[in-house]
Amino acid sequence: MKYLIASDLHGSAKYCRQLFQRIQAEQPDALLLLGDELYHGPRNDLPEEYNTKQVTALLNECTLPITAVRGNCDAEVDQMVLTFPIMADSCVVKNGSVEVFATHGHLFGEENPPAFNGGGILLCGHTHVPACRQHEGFLYLNPGSVSIPKENSPHSYMIWDETGFTWKDVSTGEAYLSHPLV
Repeated sequence: MKYLIASDLHGSAKYCRQLFQRIQAEQPDALLLLGDELYHGPRNDLPEEYNTKQVTALLNECTLPITAVRGNCDAEVDQMVLTFPIMADSCVVKNGSVEVFATHGHLFGEENPPAFNGGGILLCGHTHVPACRQHEGFLYLNPGSVSIPKENSPHSYMIWDETGFTWKDVSTGEAYLSHPLV
């Protein structure tokens, strides 16, 4: 199974369109969204081409199965316009024998992970910074932000397939980081 993982779209129609171009090129089996789909949030500048109605339409027209978790900028009013559930704080996603605990990152994150029995993978967005760091007891992964990247990182998304995790630039589809599963 091949997942395309994205986080922190923050209502940018421009980068959401680019994400859907990557979906066309990547041909994933499913889409995993790590929160903050529509609203830009009070601490962020408006993203380029901020248009929540266009982003809503693009997401609602997606024919892939979508699994999504709630971000700190997501609210009940967002759920009212989206046709897939976004209000769960976390979920566990399994791909073959690999399980990840997926969440936005504002409740559980790198500094406050959930309890893992004998190791696990924590997949978060929220920081807008791509990351792959091994900690005692868990691996922390962050795809970065589709629309408002921070710390000079690219506008990015992640692919998760049987080979591992690959971070890619949403504008070009070029890989810039990978973590193989062994």
